[in-house]
Amino acid sequence: MKVERAIFEQTDPDAEAAADARADADIKAGRTVDHADVAAWLAKWGTPDEIPAPPEWLA
Repeated sequence: MKVERAIFEQTDPDAEAAADARADADIKAGRTVDHADVAAWLAKWGTPDEIPAPPEWLA
């Protein structure tokens, strides 16, 4: 019996290279969010202090 690979196990080298290029461009342009800021935001999930992600993070 042949087992099919799950959709997340299939790779597309061209798509991965394009995603890497976009990420590199974002980093070079300073479009990043500090880890400590993200960690502090995530720590509020599921608490009364939970808030949506800041809009500037999603731009």
